[in-house]
Amino acid sequence: LLVVMICDSNRFVKVSYRISDRRLKKNCRVVLLADLHNKSYGKHNEKLLAAIKSSNPDLILCAGDLITSRSGKSMEHAKELVRAISAEYPLYYANGNHEYRIYREPQTYGKMGASYRAFLKGNHVRILENGSVLLPEYGIRITGLDLPREYYQKLDRTKLESKTISRMVGHADRNDFQVLLAHNPVFFDAYAGWGADLTLCGHFHGGTIRIPGLGGVMTPQYQFFLPWCAGRFDADGKTMIVSRGLGTHSINVRLNDRPELVCVTLRGKQ
Repeated sequence: LLVVMICDSNRFVKVSYRISDRRLKKNCRVVLLADLHNKSYGKHNEKLLAAIKSSNPDLILCAGDLITSRSGKSMEHAKELVRAISAEYPLYYANGNHEYRIYREPQTYGKMGASYRAFLKGNHVRILENGSVLLPEYGIRITGLDLPREYYQKLDRTKLESKTISRMVGHADRNDFQVLLAHNPVFFDAYAGWGADLTLCGHFHGGTIRIPGLGGVMTPQYQFFLPWCAGRFDADGKTMIVSRGLGTHSINVRLNDRPELVCVTLRGKQ
């Protein structure tokens, strides 16, 4: 088991999905990054960069937690990756709970948040912090939801409603294909109710340990056997894709739960 856990924590797979919608004006290939937690696959993350390039993406979306919110912890591996991919591809970055903390709690993390934000802006990364961007050539609108800390509390079941999302980011765009970057996948009903055609998430690390037939065992919020730990979920014409993420933190364990790089091809129905 120890050997398998070490192997599963240090090699990733590439997982692909395909979605069609008549509002998409042309095909778009998206690579999703989530929960890297400052991990490096090879020197300067060369293995991960090679996998991204081989996917031939049109743009890169980040669903949060490329870094780990630990005071004094290096962010260099995440920065190396961002620096390399932003030089070649458009990169749209939504916060996870770890970015949220370093940005809003300088009393705990010092200048860590200000430094990282300045780095992202200096590398032409578009930060979607309860904001949106329209890509008219594709017919896609991308929105980043920055969930407050109460929606990540352990052993808590704080409810998120669609109207709360509207107050935070505005109303969904019904004319274009609406993509929502939302780190925590537990609120799929609210995301779909708000109007997200495709929600991209991470956070659950695949459930840490995956049991065939049962799925992921435990989320970072100590919820057990939730169905939304990883994979694709469809309901009433809306889709949520949850990445198993690329790294670990705190509990550095993965069993039958290899990290993954997610590639999504969006295709018009014409």
